[in-house]
Amino acid sequence: MIASWTFGPADGVPPPVAPFAHASAAGETLYVTGQMPTDLDGRLVGGGIVEQTDRVLVNLARVLALVGGSLADVVATRAYLLEWGHYEAFNRIYERWFQPRLPSRTCVGVSALALGALVEIDLVAWRAGGWSAVEGGASEIGVRGDEEALA
Repeated sequence: MIASWTFGPADGVPPPVAPFAHASAAGETLYVTGQMPTDLDGRLVGGGIVEQTDRVLVNLARVLALVGGSLADVVATRAYLLEWGHYEAFNRIYERWFQPRLPSRTCVGVSALALGALVEIDLVAWRAGGWSAVEGGASEIGVRGDEEALA
């Protein structure tokens, strides 16, 4: 089964900046769309890379919680940095969120991010038994069977 969830401010997640699902599960693997450093009103948070990285990880942790998981379930992340000069400060904050086990990670420098953000992170998580909306409520839930996914 493939399931997708889209959340919003009523769920504790900033509104999406484009048409996408916040999370999509294929069996026990969950793919979480890149999160921006935005607040529940969709505004970019103030401060620099430290504040923006913290906010991105708050947003990612909330999406995971809404489908029954946590950062402990994360197996891989991809981080996008607007300025490579932020790499050291980004790493200090990032590492604090993933204790005691760091997931695999790719980190790349980019020329631009939506809303003028300094950082964006997406992730892949795995959880025995799979995923389902457990708190708040998804603004939109889509599920389709394996036969449709393979068509």
